[in-house]
Amino acid sequence: MKVQKKFLLQGAILLFLGLGLGFGLGSFYASAPVIGCRENDLTPIPDEGFVSPAASEVPAGSVPETPPAPPDKWVCLTFDDGPSKTTPDVLAALNAAGVRATFFVVATGYNEKYLPLLAEAEAAGHQIAFHSASHEYSDIYRSPDAYWQDLALLKERIAPYVHTEGIRYLRFPGGSTNTVSRRYGGKGIMSELKAQAAEKGFTSVDWNVCAEDAVGGKPSASTIYRNVVRETGEQTQCIVLMHDSATTHTTAEALPDIIQWYRDQGFTFCRVEQVLPTP
Repeated sequence: MKVQKKFLLQGAILLFLGLGLGFGLGSFYASAPVIGCRENDLTPIPDEGFVSPAASEVPAGSVPETPPAPPDKWVCLTFDDGPSKTTPDVLAALNAAGVRATFFVVATGYNEKYLPLLAEAEAAGHQIAFHSASHEYSDIYRSPDAYWQDLALLKERIAPYVHTEGIRYLRFPGGSTNTVSRRYGGKGIMSELKAQAAEKGFTSVDWNVCAEDAVGGKPSASTIYRNVVRETGEQTQCIVLMHDSATTHTTAEALPDIIQWYRDQGFTFCRVEQVLPTP
């Protein structure tokens, strides 16, 4: 697919050199309330957080003492709510293009038979990160303790397939600035959870580009592609929210065009761990 129009600026991202990265609100799961993905919340990203795709795969002790400068333009493709029956198609599209992505995974009990795909994804060089065991807002946001109990259950369920103690990245269901959590745990619950996550050594990850592939209506691959291009706008450092849940099969269909478009614009593909440092 070739882009025929230039898209207007959707929101500049302040990054590096004392600037910050903008993140939006709201991933959505079938059992959870719909949350928008447009509102931004700036999160700073220091220069030293970047690890180049090439350097990150060099054996320990072989990485140059002086870290490489970050690319002018980078993009992280991220996928929530898997693994599921659509994950093999997503992996196939990524692997065929030679792109490494980040998967924020769930283990609801309903997707148990797909959990072995986590080992396959990790072996292919993709990053595995935490999302939720249940993804039920009413349960996980009742209290901070309820959230961490859910995360502990997620770790337990995926431990046979990946080394969970090495995972230091998470994405809060609904994003770190969601407001639906207030219904269950009060107005300050997200601030408390973000602080606790940092204290525990986790980096919470939001996004500044939303594919809107799980908002409802089963968008076509071309619609998902246009959403990504539109929301990227003139931004040069992007974390893209997509899904590999059972209901978002058209996301995999859109990936080849999305990847080619970012390449045509001069973006470097990165995993989240390469651009966001841990606390």
